[in-house]
Amino acid sequence: MLMATNERELRVQLAACYRIFHYLGWTELIYNHITVKLPGDKEHFLINPYGLHYSEITASNLVKMDVDGNIVEESEYTVNPAGIVIHTAIHSARSDAICIAHTILILEWRLRAERRT
Repeated sequence: MLMATNERELRVQLAACYRIFHYLGWTELIYNHITVKLPGDKEHFLINPYGLHYSEITASNLVKMDVDGNIVEESEYTVNPAGIVIHTAIHSARSDAICIAHTILILEWRLRAERRT
């Protein structure tokens, strides 16, 4: 993936990343998140809107947040509180973490449960 030099390019690349995760089957629910810090900005990142499946994510519906968990630009969407907690903590603690992906794979949990029985 090419390094984005502005927010618009980064939005397009992040939306594509969500679509790739969907294509690969790396999400079965809406409780997953991929975030990316904005170029040259340590305080803001983009995250998926709450309630949309990865296949529905577009560059224009990504939500811009700050590391304190506030939505910083007008959006018709909210953000999953769990995504806020997880991603603000990581982005605040790790300045070197540019992109963070968090997925919950039901199949993985099913396989783990089957191995235990």
